[in-house]
Amino acid sequence: MKTATRTQVALALAYREVTVLVKNPSLFVPPMLFPLMNFIAFAGGLSRLTHIPGFSFRGGYTAFSFVFVLLQSAAFSGVFMGFNVARDFEYGFARRLFLAASHRTGIIGGYALAALLRWALVAIVLTVVALLAHMQIGGNGVDIVGLYTLAALLNFAGVLWATGVALRFRSTQASPLMQTPVFLTLFLAPVYVPLHLLQGWIHAVAKINPITYLLGAGRGFISGRPADVALAFGSGLAVAAAFSLWAFLGLKRAERAAS
Repeated sequence: MKTATRTQVALALAYREVTVLVKNPSLFVPPMLFPLMNFIAFAGGLSRLTHIPGFSFRGGYTAFSFVFVLLQSAAFSGVFMGFNVARDFEYGFARRLFLAASHRTGIIGGYALAALLRWALVAIVLTVVALLAHMQIGGNGVDIVGLYTLAALLNFAGVLWATGVALRFRSTQASPLMQTPVFLTLFLAPVYVPLHLLQGWIHAVAKINPITYLLGAGRGFISGRPADVALAFGSGLAVAAAFSLWAFLGLKRAERAAS
């Protein structure tokens, strides 16, 4: 009997996860509404922050906040997929999946692909809303591709982190552990103002936070003034690589528990 390849396992699982989302809108609505509400709150209610001395951003505050919300949506779309992984264990689907798939590393790939597809829909809606809000885009096509590539990299890191947690606990009770570190990491970055306007301990933490460099490069892309691109992609790839190891070690633990 011919066994499925890793790619086939990943594609089949991704198709299954997307189908579940389509049939259960309640699983898709929260990842959609969360970034939209944040964007409306940030771009509208905090726009007067541009009058702070030293705040200078070519694209305006709508574009400034859009980059953060886009990256936030990417990270949390990955985290929410971790909830699905834990749910699959609780409902018994994961055990059947482990028995059916000989190339089990494809399982992580399938969840990662499903998370990327979910985020792509969120990103489209978020971008349309931002354009309707007259967001200024100073970057060219290459810059915009760079921005969304950074977000996709963060989505990948988010789903690997959450999947690693889900594979270890195999319960939705671990959901706070999946999302709290991501939430804190995102908001310990220059969310509302540029890095040089932060003071005290928050400045020190933000300076070593890898999200800071993704934000800086993303805002450079959308304003047409790319900066620290290599550092941003290097930081993102390093985080993704570390979480890849985390997820695959979690997979090994889940395999031992299922045997």
